[in-house]
Amino acid sequence: IADRREGIGVCGWILISLSFLLVLITFPISIWACIKVIREYERAVVFRLGHILSKKAKGPGLVLILPCTDTFIRVDLRTVTCNIPPQEILTKDAITTQVDGVVYYRIHSAVSAVANVTDVHLATFLLAQTTLRNVLGTQSLAQLLAGCEEVAHSIQAVLNSATEQWGIKVARVEIKDVRIPVAMQRAMAAEAEAAREARAKIVAAEGERNASKALKQASVVLAESPAGLQLRYLQTLTTLAAENNSTIVFPLPINMLESFRQKNTGG
Repeated sequence: IADRREGIGVCGWILISLSFLLVLITFPISIWACIKVIREYERAVVFRLGHILSKKAKGPGLVLILPCTDTFIRVDLRTVTCNIPPQEILTKDAITTQVDGVVYYRIHSAVSAVANVTDVHLATFLLAQTTLRNVLGTQSLAQLLAGCEEVAHSIQAVLNSATEQWGIKVARVEIKDVRIPVAMQRAMAAEAEAAREARAKIVAAEGERNASKALKQASVVLAESPAGLQLRYLQTLTTLAAENNSTIVFPLPINMLESFRQKNTGG
């Protein structure tokens, strides 16, 4: 109370006393002009002779406003959606992109939002645009495309530190869309296709190597057991016959042909 008396001075207290007297004289008509209803999601910052009353916001509920000496400003505490328009950004690897986003914030200190900045919503909107450009300018295109969530957290941290004195709390930042030039899209598509083809060739080569190793092991096993080779041959014929084929090829061993040729030569 002593601090407030020193702030408004003797003349101020005289004006406040006259205002109270005016309310009492015109009661009950004046009560309709003095009582204001503040909603649950609102707060009222009351100024009395230019000074913030009690250094804190009033509400929710009924607030008494003295005529001629008091003014008040309503402050909405609900979450505000700030849509950032597309921004031209030059990434760290010198690629021009267009990025847009959305910022969700709310006012947690009504007094700071009124006393420390002229238009808190416009200031937050402009700061969000510049912060988006500054943060994304330090990222490469690959980091931007792969780590949108980490970039959004970085932007949120920068905004929270800058808007704390304005009574703003940034709840969430989202990167909506990243637009890159058409020529860059084609180059990235060609690069991805070449990478896929290279991986496919590597997989095919690995398969051929594994198949050759398996065939080598099978040949060793069949060489040790001639009956196994005959069984494998019969199994192959069974598989061919099950597919309703009209032609069946019977392989003949080379050594059998050699024996027939020797007999003909001897005869």
